[in-house]
Amino acid sequence: MEQPAPKRSSQAILDLDGLELLDRDDLIATIKRMVNGGVSLSFHGKRTAMEIARKVRPRVTRRISDLHVGTPEEQSQNLLIEGENLQAMVTLYKYRGQVDLIVADPPYNTGQYFRYNDRWDHDPNDPELGALVTLEDGSRHTKWMKAMLPRLQLMKAMLKPQGVVAVCIDDNELFNLGLMMDEVFGEENRIAIINWQKTYAPKRSNHVSSATEYVLVYSKDLSLTKTRRLERTEEMNARFTNIDGDPEGDWRVGDLAAQEKRDRTIYAIQSPFSGTLHYPESEYDFSGHVSTPTRHWSGLSKDEIKSLLENWGSKYVEKDLKDGRGKALILAGSKVSLTGYDPEQDPTVLAARKRAQAVYQKGIAGKAPWPRLIFSDDRQKREGFGRPAVKRHLKHIAQGRVPWTFWADENYGVPPEIGSTSWPHAESGHSQSGLNELDEIVGKGHNFQTVKPLKLMKKIIQLWCPPNGLVMDPYAGSGTTGHAVLELNKISGANRRFILIEQGRPDNGDKYARTLTWQRLHNAITGERRDQNGDLKKTAEPLGGGFEFRALTTQIDAKTVLTMKKDELIDVVITSHWQSGSRNAPNLVRIDDPRFTYLVGKNERDEPYFIIWNNGAGPVGQLDKDSYNIVLQDAKKAELKQPYHVYARYELYQSKNVRFYKIPDKILAHLGLNENSDPFNDEGEN
Repeated sequence: MEQPAPKRSSQAILDLDGLELLDRDDLIATIKRMVNGGVSLSFHGKRTAMEIARKVRPRVTRRISDLHVGTPEEQSQNLLIEGENLQAMVTLYKYRGQVDLIVADPPYNTGQYFRYNDRWDHDPNDPELGALVTLEDGSRHTKWMKAMLPRLQLMKAMLKPQGVVAVCIDDNELFNLGLMMDEVFGEENRIAIINWQKTYAPKRSNHVSSATEYVLVYSKDLSLTKTRRLERTEEMNARFTNIDGDPEGDWRVGDLAAQEKRDRTIYAIQSPFSGTLHYPESEYDFSGHVSTPTRHWSGLSKDEIKSLLENWGSKYVEKDLKDGRGKALILAGSKVSLTGYDPEQDPTVLAARKRAQAVYQKGIAGKAPWPRLIFSDDRQKREGFGRPAVKRHLKHIAQGRVPWTFWADENYGVPPEIGSTSWPHAESGHSQSGLNELDEIVGKGHNFQTVKPLKLMKKIIQLWCPPNGLVMDPYAGSGTTGHAVLELNKISGANRRFILIEQGRPDNGDKYARTLTWQRLHNAITGERRDQNGDLKKTAEPLGGGFEFRALTTQIDAKTVLTMKKDELIDVVITSHWQSGSRNAPNLVRIDDPRFTYLVGKNERDEPYFIIWNNGAGPVGQLDKDSYNIVLQDAKKAELKQPYHVYARYELYQSKNVRFYKIPDKILAHLGLNENSDPFNDEGEN
């Protein structure tokens, strides 16, 4: 019998003509995966792309003081970095394993913005931007994947163990990106493929009009990741009322029955209002036929249900109705049976109804709340003649909501996991609203057409970044992610931080990290907006906060460090320092004060940082008894406490109060460079 051919992906297996492009190791690895029956992601240059991140050199980072916003403490919380994102992530070595959420909006490879330099295959530090990759370029998908793969690797390295990455994409590279993320992060760590509605007006098309784009969400380790709830909406809370004056507060009717069959919790309940028998799956019609059980009473024990029923004024007993179920909860004295029974002719039911209606009226008058187990109205709007239900109090419901899968309804319960999810524009915004938001905050004429809406970014941040977490965006664009963080902090009192990386369009002479991106963040923080004359005026509520502006410059090595001017070296220390042992990345506040000789900064615990200079200016000096005394004087003037963090060329004097950092060795180590041989990040993660 002929066996069916195995399924193949166009990117998973190369055609025979493409095999000659693979080197020996790639070819062997590909064939092994094919033989073992796995899906293999192969493309020309993949092996080189996997090694690129290890070849990228960290850069000198310069703080551009004229572009900082906020107080020094506020500046230290957030970063806007001007530079190429692969180089920037390598330079941000102190943040490896420190980021809670990465939001990325890479170029969509539509033949408009994406550029690729073929020399990057061998030297990723080559400064040329490369040519525009057009739609007619037969290798455009391969070039895009070669550019994305090392960046995905570094994104993974930047994340905490429980961290999450969310990458925006359209259908041009959706499948290729998904395969790469499966490989880098692992298919088992995929959280969601989110469809978000980018437009509410269909475009002309010969086939199907595209109205959605996608966000691929992956965890570094799904077992450690928490997906948070979204804020409840006013519409959701409006479903809760308190018409009976319940001291527990607002409530709504909830189903007492749940799906599945559990014999011990399937029995009849007789209503004190109507005398009707209610089973978990249906109301009984006294025809003699009992329906097949499909549901059970849930959330309350039988004793609890009996007690709550008696709160309506009548005593209940258990009785075997010979219905093949558990003993029913029946009004004491009722002659109920499966056939030949009319509740309206049962004196016990009529007396129970009178007592139950009295309890009902007390609730309406606000004199006494109804029992937790209630009976809804029937189709004739008769009070209490419907199905048994329970009160669901708002205060006892988790104050939040989960993002629902596309086919789910909120009454179906919380899904165990998030799969392919659809977010309508009412919740996630749409492309035009993103443009409108940018126009409103910086004015028109920015010529920026691809702007994600604030709603989309805020929703992602709410779900996967804790209130005190760190968000990174390596494709910052107009700064929507930073704006979203600032707005959420203002609204909720959270203390999230951001790192934004943006190179701009230097090929067009537009470094918009320091124009458009900076302007948006500045205006959001200050509340300034452009008026009809183009002048900035404070017309909106300031969001508050601040950020540092840093620019990547030359490659860094030992010689570069030792020949730096004082101001340059201070910037490098402030931006690269992290605490050895704890892998802690403190936010250092730079101190520029002529009163101090060596003091250059402090951390959040008010511990001072010093750089020893010969004659106060340079070159780098040594820590000896004389320079240590000056350190003590600086610390006393600044009212800062031990330990004293001291950078110097040599340590000739030791003190238990000093944590010493040798220049250039420790600076290079803090940038991921080996202190002796100087290769980048030998232990780095691929």
